[in-house]
Amino acid sequence: MKFVTAIAVLPLALAACSGGDSSNTTQAAAPVAAATAPAGQNWTETVVKTDEGYLMGNPNAPIKLVEYGARSCPTCGAFGREAFKPLTDNYVSTGKVSFEFRDFLVHGAPDVALTLLGQCGGTAPFFPILEQMYQNQNAFLDKLQTMPPAMQQSLANLAPTAVATKLAEHMGAIDFVKQRGIPEAKARACLADQKQLEIMAKPTESAMQSGTVTGTPTFLLNGKKMENVLSWSEMEKALKAAGA
Repeated sequence: MKFVTAIAVLPLALAACSGGDSSNTTQAAAPVAAATAPAGQNWTETVVKTDEGYLMGNPNAPIKLVEYGARSCPTCGAFGREAFKPLTDNYVSTGKVSFEFRDFLVHGAPDVALTLLGQCGGTAPFFPILEQMYQNQNAFLDKLQTMPPAMQQSLANLAPTAVATKLAEHMGAIDFVKQRGIPEAKARACLADQKQLEIMAKPTESAMQSGTVTGTPTFLLNGKKMENVLSWSEMEKALKAAGA
């Protein structure tokens, strides 16, 4: 079975999406200088598509934070709800820190559905929708857990894009993105896009094969994997030690 097919039809039960201890060792670096955004721009609204995700902020920021996260991962959701505003307002906005989010499909089919919709609008709404999906995460997961066993079994005979559409409907995710400016026809077209699903799954596949990511969230700070940082207080400590 191809990777992209396998990951789209994984069982719906939500496993733990993080593991290990939460220790992290950092060495203090010299403070870095703030960088002013170009005239008429704001670093928190400067978003570009990268090879593996979406990057917010100064693309030349000396401190580069990367997160591999999953939209149905409760640990990722808790971190996102706690960290997004202070990270963007206090660090990304200064031009010292860039933040790249890479969708990692740890729970298979539910993450496929939410990620196809989360990436459907392109760069401008990517981070607002990501943040709001984490705010609404418990509602998505509650609906997911109400799916009857017969419906779950029926998904095994469907194409990955059809599975994504059925789950999005059941979780209320199509209506969710409609309320945030993505027309229903466009949302359904994104869910049905097999080529985009394959592109979207590549970062998960490569990170798994390289051993970079074994659970979510996983963070890289200036290319170095952080040891299971799970809270904003731990993350902020590491950013300050890096010179932010």
